[in-house]
Amino acid sequence: MPRQIFQLRMSLSGVRPAIWRRVLVPGGYTLDRVHRVVQHAMGWRDCHLHSFEIDGLQYGEPDPDGELAVQDELDVRLDAVVGKGSRFHYTYDFGDWWEHDLLVEDAFAAEADERYPSCLDGERAGPPEDVGGPQGYLVFLAALADPGHPEHDAMRDWAGAGFDPAAFDAGRVDTLLRRLC
Repeated sequence: MPRQIFQLRMSLSGVRPAIWRRVLVPGGYTLDRVHRVVQHAMGWRDCHLHSFEIDGLQYGEPDPDGELAVQDELDVRLDAVVGKGSRFHYTYDFGDWWEHDLLVEDAFAAEADERYPSCLDGERAGPPEDVGGPQGYLVFLAALADPGHPEHDAMRDWAGAGFDPAAFDAGRVDTLLRRLC
């Protein structure tokens, strides 16, 4: 039986204009590998904790102190918990609280000559790490857009002169995702 591929659309909640990605992911990936796909696709650097919420259950890295009740993401395959039309959530950085809405847009058999995961499309750059969540990102964007803003120079220096919130390069993301194979 050929491998099943899920077409996922991931959108960052609470941010306008929308930041989203469309990726192809093997259904046999465990959730820890899906985590890495989200990280690479959105431009995160995997500096913070994360979790998935699927049908009311939390998945992630088990808490060594046992304070957080999460299922071990290493033990759960994507195709065991979602299917075509399923919606689930991924939260990254419990301080900034970046929520990602994931939709399984399609499911189909893998093409023999294709490599997965891959990035098909998307819009806008992901926010920088530690910018302060959706609200902090709005303040950051306002400061970047206005050379007269008192924080303009500091924010430009902090993010780097090359940061363009409107930029997105699916080919670059695809290259990063192929390193997961």
